Amino acid sequence: MPSPHTHGRQTLTLLGLRFNANLGILDHEKVAPQPIQVDAELSLGQQPLLPQDDDIFHVLDYGKVRLIIIDECTAEHVNLLESLIGKVVHRLLQLPGVLGVRVKIAKLEIFDDCEVAIRMEAGEW
Repeated sequence: MPSPHTHGRQTLTLLGLRFNANLGILDHEKVAPQPIQVDAELSLGQQPLLPQDDDIFHVLDYGKVRLIIIDECTAEHVNLLESLIGKVVHRLLQLPGVLGVRVKIAKLEIFDDCEVAIRMEAGEW
């Protein structure tokens, strides 16, 4: 077990990532993309307080995480939010060093009076 003075538990978080996705079972959802918002947390477990040598190659690149989320959500039309979130969680869990994933995907314009979202958590926290 690493010394508590040199290591800490680390979580990478992306909040409020907004873009259009082809998602839904309603007629208008099948012909036009709609705005969604994705929040993601990735548990990286015990990490040194200072990276090995301040080099991006020795940490999880959050730019790549962002692109993976966008790619998974825009690759093809998906009927169900539940299917989409499962794809995203599965893909993020495959990243090196990721122990656990929490994702929330919200449809921003499905109803006028509320946000509809699904959350999923997998792996170790």
